[in-house]
Amino acid sequence: MTKRIVQLLHFGYHQAMSCLFPVAIFGTLALSSMIQMPFLHRYDAILLILLGVQYLMYRSGLETRDEIKVICVFHVIGLVLEVYKVRMGSWSYPEPGYTKLLGVPLYSGFMYASVASFMCQIWRRLRMDMTGWPGLIPSMLLGGAIYFNFFTHHFIPDFRWWLTALVFIVFWKTRIIYRVRSVTYRMPLTLAFVLVGFFIWLAENIATFFGAWKYPDQHQTWQLVSFGKISSWFLLAIISVIIVAQLKHVKAGRKLTSPKNGWE
Repeated sequence: MTKRIVQLLHFGYHQAMSCLFPVAIFGTLALSSMIQMPFLHRYDAILLILLGVQYLMYRSGLETRDEIKVICVFHVIGLVLEVYKVRMGSWSYPEPGYTKLLGVPLYSGFMYASVASFMCQIWRRLRMDMTGWPGLIPSMLLGGAIYFNFFTHHFIPDFRWWLTALVFIVFWKTRIIYRVRSVTYRMPLTLAFVLVGFFIWLAENIATFFGAWKYPDQHQTWQLVSFGKISSWFLLAIISVIIVAQLKHVKAGRKLTSPKNGWE
């Protein structure tokens, strides 16, 4: 029993350290909603603070240069999606700011980048690996289809649930291998997707409560974000894992192998 408690404490420590950047985001959102900064719009202040946090994490060694590159990729991916969604009326950023692009504050990309930051950190800290990876082409095609569905469902049918079914088929044999101290554990990748999607949904409720953005039904008074959004974050988690996994193994000079052999 004592050994299990020690293992759980070590696992919790690594999870907490991997969440430093997401915690910094939500802490900044909370404080900026209660404290007004003179001569500086809230959205602009959030951007400056988050840039400072990223710089400090890099200089302190909490994040590597390669992890910063991955975060930048996700920032761009998220910002493009945000601009499109705001234009389509899915949600809005009603407050003023100088650092807004087509109605979207530049800090918003960091909310997507925080997912990448967590993925990179937890991968390194728990010395993660995978078995049963479906391969580069199937995973990238599925990830691309999921990303584009976020755009296309506004004018053609939403294939979200078909794509979700494909995820379970394509990644059915994929297992995450992670290590806590000297013990190795395994988890189905699809279960990890569900857990990440659920916790991002919880974080989204915190973010909207503190005014990071507003859905149309939240302009008069704050309401709980629809449970249906969990599926969106579930699909976003898949894109995150696919990109991070591929970049990690490209960097290592290795290629993803067949489900039979796992990783090289």
